[in-house]
Amino acid sequence: MRRLFPVTDQTAPTTSGQEREWSLDELAEAYAYPPPAPGEPRPRLRANMVSTLDGAAQHDGRSQPISTAADMRIFGTLRGLADVVVAGAETVRQEQYRPARARAEFAARREAAGQGPAPAIAVVTASLDLDFSLPLFTSPLVPTLVLTGAAAAPDRVAAAEKAGARVVIAGDGMGVDPARAVRALAELGHTRLLTEGGPRLLGQFVAAGVLDELCLTVSPMLTAGDAQRIAGGPSVPVPQRFALMSLLEEDGFLFGRYGRA
Repeated sequence: MRRLFPVTDQTAPTTSGQEREWSLDELAEAYAYPPPAPGEPRPRLRANMVSTLDGAAQHDGRSQPISTAADMRIFGTLRGLADVVVAGAETVRQEQYRPARARAEFAARREAAGQGPAPAIAVVTASLDLDFSLPLFTSPLVPTLVLTGAAAAPDRVAAAEKAGARVVIAGDGMGVDPARAVRALAELGHTRLLTEGGPRLLGQFVAAGVLDELCLTVSPMLTAGDAQRIAGGPSVPVPQRFALMSLLEEDGFLFGRYGRA
């Protein structure tokens, strides 16, 4: 069973009164980025994460065991709407990232929005400890971006560029400044930003105050253990309040969309 409860409308029955599966077009409408304001568009950063009932963002180091088919459809929808997908290097390694692919279901929508056929992948890394022989770097539909600091090792920068990646400096030292990364991506024309974590990167975006939206899947599972939460790192001085924008349910999984209050 699949149900969507927008904040302004609490039911979504079919004409027969039965619940039905939501189409990709309807999901795309439900998760659409707000229209850009007049003048220079402001980047909007959303995150997509999954958590168990007891707060685990992973099981055995990966998110797939706590996910579901509906979660993956929303995952694909969010990618289909984004200009760029931002992920930390550890997540790229653990989740075995591949290049984003063009999907026919989103082709017309992306063309109308002035987007390319698929989002770019942007990897946030201080050390550039990545395997640049992988397809993510050697054969993406859109060149992969590597976000790093100005003090990154020159040989690793050269290796990334030789593989075909575009290196973007977004920090003065070894690491990446989250706010500067958002600005750097916007300067490249990427204003619809999607981060898939991991927890450390999401925590950095939260602490920097640049996260505009969170798409959170709550998995009806309990894992115990010592898995990370969806966001790590130091706490913020004052908790940030977000407002519920919509809520989707299937088989006990909840898919919430939250925006800045």
